[in-house]
Amino acid sequence: MADVPAHAPLFKDVKLGGITAPNRIVMAPLTRARSTPGDNVQTDLHTLYYTQRAGAGLIISEATQISQEGQGYAWTPGIFTDAQIAGWKQVTDAVHTAGGHIFCQLWHVGAISHNVFHDGAAPVSSSVWTPKGDAFVGDLHPDGPMVPHPQARALSLDEIPRVIEDFRHAARCADQAGFDGVEFHGANGYLIDQFLRSSVNKRDDPYGGSVENRVRLLDEGVDALIEVLGANRVGVRLSPMGGPGGSQDDDPMETYVAAAKALSGKGLAYLHVVRSGDPENTKIVDAMRKAFDGPFIANGGFQPQEAAEWIEEGRADAVAFGRMYIANPDLTKRIAMDGPYNDPNPDTFYGGGAEGYTDYPIMDGSAQAAE
Repeated sequence: MADVPAHAPLFKDVKLGGITAPNRIVMAPLTRARSTPGDNVQTDLHTLYYTQRAGAGLIISEATQISQEGQGYAWTPGIFTDAQIAGWKQVTDAVHTAGGHIFCQLWHVGAISHNVFHDGAAPVSSSVWTPKGDAFVGDLHPDGPMVPHPQARALSLDEIPRVIEDFRHAARCADQAGFDGVEFHGANGYLIDQFLRSSVNKRDDPYGGSVENRVRLLDEGVDALIEVLGANRVGVRLSPMGGPGGSQDDDPMETYVAAAKALSGKGLAYLHVVRSGDPENTKIVDAMRKAFDGPFIANGGFQPQEAAEWIEEGRADAVAFGRMYIANPDLTKRIAMDGPYNDPNPDTFYGGGAEGYTDYPIMDGSAQAAE
């Protein structure tokens, strides 16, 4: 009889839209801030990084801005120019050659940004809002790398179709770059979430007020991606917890279950939901699972044993790992052998080069470091 890998439920295949993933271990989107300054293009270093991790059932790329307006952090990649398409194409080609699957996470940060990314103009949001905390601007500001968030302005009603078109354009670019699909980033307090959350969204038009109105941009944005790629190549990420800048919702159970219901019936590849350690938050995640009619990916501080239990209990179809994937490029192999695991180095999470990015050792003790 063949040996059964540790945490066996994680090693069953699973259909996520148009792909059949060979395991249920997903690489979470991880901002690493290593794209080329100025044009935000991926390089050979990124190609190596993602290829090392191609054993994941699905890789979800780092958050990737859909337009210049969508950028909020230094050195994050884009997916709206020819150069950015070409940079990502070398990544996707290498991942596919290694037998992997990869979706591009499409991102508009909204207010979690700074004027330096927008030629001095204010960032945009659902309403006028000044997020708490600092923006990571790198060397683009004399007081950097961290400077306070400025006040964001509200998108006008006639600007919203343009934002939706930016998502469409990014989806077309992702297709040209060879991605298997895209993930619509509606989580973590960024633009789409700024429309969902009552603490930020103070609009009195069709995109504000009631839960149905606050969910509208999420719904329309996802439908736009479906028009471009087909539903089976579109996933969505949501997070019913507080986000950067201090955003929150007065009734997250109502809001995020309504969002999950709005996404049902579309035939999406998956819904990807981030939990926190709060038991009340976990109840919301479970309720979203029941409200959504497609594959469900859970995320948020999972260790392999708990992940396997969630899949065995039917609470998720796959589980996304973040920090464990930073430090363990061969994470699927390590989980199958029940460890050991490398510890990530937080000092090298953002910015820099190969150190802390492509030089973590694999199981035989070697390191796949860039030249």
